[in-house]
Amino acid sequence: MEQKPQIKCLFLDIGGVLLTDGWNRHARKRAVERFDLDHAEMEERHDLIFAVYEEGKLSLEEYLNRTVFYKQRSFSRDKFREFMFAQSAADVEMIDLVRGLKGSYRLKTIVVSNEARELNAYRIRKFGLAEFIDAFVSSCFVGTRKPDPSIYRFALDIAQTPAEQIVYLENTAMFVDVADSFGINSIHHLDYGSTRVKLEAFGLTNDHDKMSA
Repeated sequence: MEQKPQIKCLFLDIGGVLLTDGWNRHARKRAVERFDLDHAEMEERHDLIFAVYEEGKLSLEEYLNRTVFYKQRSFSRDKFREFMFAQSAADVEMIDLVRGLKGSYRLKTIVVSNEARELNAYRIRKFGLAEFIDAFVSSCFVGTRKPDPSIYRFALDIAQTPAEQIVYLENTAMFVDVADSFGINSIHHLDYGSTRVKLEAFGLTNDHDKMSA
């Protein structure tokens, strides 16, 4: 019977895996309601520019200039930025799981994520991600974003680990497919419970978590 390769590295998305998405359509809808904006107009402007923003080619201020503050508003930029950042929340179970696996198996942990620079920096700092993540292959740092295959090549180059020794946790099915094409063991993350079971199939068991289940 063929033995599976030993897993030595985790690739991880941030939004939808370790944290909530930072600025997705649900967060923008809440912003529209909170600040009485035109939803269709904001979404159109957002769609035109967000890829460029996530690739680190625009600052947050430039993004806001084009999507919100292209006209006079009754609220300040500070209030809007504060609202944007407040949309992020931790998935404590997933963070604890990744921390536990890293400690138990001495895994490299590398984020592969589409994140805009200021939100990325805030989320890393606010939720202590750098305490257990070894490297951040964020779109704003490398100038390309998923599903572009080049971001996975960046991550593989940084990991210096064969694809078959990597497990990737990703909440977007298309991005899972792209990673699969590189031979990376990919898990379509839906929730904590199912992901924990799928990780166990790769020999990655959080003993403390399993005992408390």
